[in-house]
Amino acid sequence: MPRHSLVSLPFIRARSAAVALSVALLLSGCQGGSTPGGGASQTGTTTASPTSSVPVPAASATPPGTTATPSASAVYKPADAQGKAQNVPVPVMPELAKENSKAGLEAFIGYWYAQLSYVGETGDMSFWLPLTSRDCRLCLRLQESGEDGYVDGRWLSGGKISIPVVEVQWTADTMRAAKVQVVQEQIDYYNADGSIGRSRSEASNDAFALFAKFADGAWTVVDLGVIE
Repeated sequence: MPRHSLVSLPFIRARSAAVALSVALLLSGCQGGSTPGGGASQTGTTTASPTSSVPVPAASATPPGTTATPSASAVYKPADAQGKAQNVPVPVMPELAKENSKAGLEAFIGYWYAQLSYVGETGDMSFWLPLTSRDCRLCLRLQESGEDGYVDGRWLSGGKISIPVVEVQWTADTMRAAKVQVVQEQIDYYNADGSIGRSRSEASNDAFALFAKFADGAWTVVDLGVIE
């Protein structure tokens, strides 16, 4: 997979110590094909994009969920140098994402990244934060970056996220692991007066290790790391 600079609101190229060993184990489980006699873990691969209502890279396929459709008078307008995005459709969690199953986790991951993409377009974290553990250090840094992008009237243009590939390792562990290919468009930053806020962040294409737990009838992302 081609590697580029990692940017998501912007994403920060860092990996928490808590996931370092798990990332190594996840990588070993995804390399070299099947192992003779193996079968304790089940690895599934799916292709997904977090949203179908906005343009996504051609590599993306049908999303695991749907998005709310604005009324006819509320036309979606992406952000640009003239101003913030308007009438951005809010991703809707698919029912499958509420299931404690491999397919349910795949759907949840698609929804989680759809909400992260929504954060980038709007600065609204009210849907994304409840899906994310406060113990996830990289997630907290994403939150800080997202807040900074919209403070004092600032806004971002671009930065939409798609996830062409999700590989879930479904084992007996309570913490489930997945390797996710995250593709993000370039990001332009603007101040409240329309001036350029900082240098453009280039498009990125990276692999992430995502860890989630299912409790009280819902999935939560508990850790996240970049696979170097």
